[in-house]
Amino acid sequence: MKAKVYVTLKKSIADPQGNAIQNALRKLGYTNVEEVWIGKLIELDLGDITADEAQAQLVKMCEGLLANTVIEEYKYELC
Repeated sequence: MKAKVYVTLKKSIADPQGNAIQNALRKLGYTNVEEVWIGKLIELDLGDITADEAQAQLVKMCEGLLANTVIEEYKYELC
């Protein structure tokens, strides 16, 4: 079972990297870009477990290590 975990800042948290990229894109002529958020993608190979086991492990991993849930939110998908 493989999983992808996406971690991003919560919308209420300022994203200076996203702002810098947005400004750079505008300078390059992409004036329609209204907002940019930077995040991280974590890919995991969880071995031979069930989808229910994978989901339970992913929640524990995300809440315990992969995401700072005070300022970040996460979502995952099983592949």
